[in-house]
Amino acid sequence: MKTKNNLKQDIEKDWDHKKLGRELDLFTFSETVGKGLPMFTPKGAAIRRVLERFIVDEEIKRGYSHVYTPDIAKLDLYIKSGHYPYYKDSMYAPIKIEEEEFMLRPMTCPHHFELYLDKPRSYRELPIRYAELAKLYRFEKSGELMGLQRVRSFCLADAHIICTKEQASDEINSVLDLIEYVAGILGLNKEKDYHFRLSLGDRNDEKKYFKDDKEWDHAENILRDVLKKRNSKFVEAPNEAAFYGPKIDFQMLNANEKEDTAFTVQYDFVMPKRFKLEYINEEGGKSEAIVVHRSSIGAIERSIAFLIEKYKGVFPIWLSPVQVKVLPISEKQISYANKVTKSLIDQSVRVELDNRNETLGAKIRDAQNEKVPYMIILGDREAEKDEVSVRNRSGENSTMKLSKFIDIIKNEIDNYQ
Repeated sequence: MKTKNNLKQDIEKDWDHKKLGRELDLFTFSETVGKGLPMFTPKGAAIRRVLERFIVDEEIKRGYSHVYTPDIAKLDLYIKSGHYPYYKDSMYAPIKIEEEEFMLRPMTCPHHFELYLDKPRSYRELPIRYAELAKLYRFEKSGELMGLQRVRSFCLADAHIICTKEQASDEINSVLDLIEYVAGILGLNKEKDYHFRLSLGDRNDEKKYFKDDKEWDHAENILRDVLKKRNSKFVEAPNEAAFYGPKIDFQMLNANEKEDTAFTVQYDFVMPKRFKLEYINEEGGKSEAIVVHRSSIGAIERSIAFLIEKYKGVFPIWLSPVQVKVLPISEKQISYANKVTKSLIDQSVRVELDNRNETLGAKIRDAQNEKVPYMIILGDREAEKDEVSVRNRSGENSTMKLSKFIDIIKNEIDNYQ
């Protein structure tokens, strides 16, 4: 007989993203490719592509400039930034080419700073908001790897806002607006699905944190003040900051009840000094900028893991890798089924035609197991009347013109349902 604890473990196992990811054919790993290096199948790639397009479009609407920078850089760049001594153990080993050493990048910020330094900047240009869907590489220890939540290769929806000290508070507030909007679209509820953590430095730990007590106090007070003015509940966590400044973390629980950071906002007063991130002020002199680091949707891989577990694989329609399955009852309807499928594809609906020589019951069962939102069942009557019989995930059936169904599903997709 199963105890309550055993039953709880079974339930958790059923919605663990590692298990569901295999069952729904979303991603896989290969020992030949390497540990912690996920590969997305066509279905998993569809979810990823939707998330990436969504966040890029939303960020551009909010004044971000999307850029591309290389996945590799000279070791000198990370020595200049200070990341190399601080994060050396989690970086891949240097690659020596033509007497120079290069690194697979573990973070994007130094690349964006070099973009800023490409030419002199005026106060009139600030804030500058560089954003990028950046592939990053970190050498996590084998024992710490876990599905998509902790990997060695991931894509971060990253951005760096270079601004004046006076602009910092408003920029951080706008970042929190963006992150909370994104969380809402993804169906995440504040305090139920995530909570805020104010991650602070340790003034006495000069090995881990940059020594500048005055700047630490100023930065921590700005983040704390923003959270308080928003009436946001938060906990303070000593010794969780980055070496270059404090941060606001968005903490979520995974299926194993382990807390992970999903999104983050950081106040950085160190990199402007290391990179001489300056601007020409109103008096014609030079002033030092500050940097706000932020990730709006986090690492795409980790966000997908959270979403698989939150929805238990039953994704909202806009995120579903396959939104419609077309099921002809027999071979006689194949021609009409092809026509319906093409019409849906032409409207950017993600659709699959199941033309296997199987019973309708088997096709419906498979579509249900794949958690497809809609099935279109086509028999002689539908083909004759140029209609479609629609079955949703709840088992409800209705018959309508294809054009009407397209209007319905397009409206649901456009409204993130």
